[in-house]
Amino acid sequence: MRDDRQLGHEPDPAHDHELHHELDPERGDVPGWVLVTLMTAGLVVALWAVAGPLLEDAFRQAISSVTGQG
Repeated sequence: MRDDRQLGHEPDPAHDHELHHELDPERGDVPGWVLVTLMTAGLVVALWAVAGPLLEDAFRQAISSVTGQG
């Protein structure tokens, strides 16, 4: 990377950011890991909404069979 001070300029952080952005082809508006995290959270919420009552019922049946209350 060039040294702007040798050219008689002060370093420009905005320019450095633009240069870094141009050199990194994997960089986007929203990083991939953010999308993966949000999609995973959405899937967990959807599955929990569907399977939650079924899992709760199975848990209650298992506990009642162990404790003899049912």
